[in-house]
Amino acid sequence: MFSILHRVGIKSSTHGVYGALTTLPGLAAWWTTDTRGSTAAGEVIEFVFGTRGYMKMKVIELDADRRVVWQVVDGPLDWLGSTIGFDLKQEGEQTTLLFKHAGWKEQSEFMHHCSTKWASFLLSLKASVESGKGLPFPEDVRISLNWD
Repeated sequence: MFSILHRVGIKSSTHGVYGALTTLPGLAAWWTTDTRGSTAAGEVIEFVFGTRGYMKMKVIELDADRRVVWQVVDGPLDWLGSTIGFDLKQEGEQTTLLFKHAGWKEQSEFMHHCSTKWASFLLSLKASVESGKGLPFPEDVRISLNWD
């Protein structure tokens, strides 16, 4: 199995970053403005990207101000069954976020694309928490003419 890994420093408390990962308004501010469902443990969050598709994530772990883990239950075939985790630790006046999208069955061009898009959206999360203005879909950075 393969994983996408990223590390981002965010000038905020872990509580502030955790809120952006565990509330519908927080998620809509950095990933996609069309975010629906429930962010409670055991519930499902739906992230809609217009005509490009959607993902449904089951919230499988919440550890306040420390960790959030989702399992992909619907969406792109390559994502099904994979897990997406956000680990948070306070380091001075910044939160270090360790991101992991685990469970890819193979490395592929689509995985490379998703890695770049995750980096873009994690920088959107950083901007959203630090300044109040992220770049969620449909305002996100286009990295490709045919896969965005």
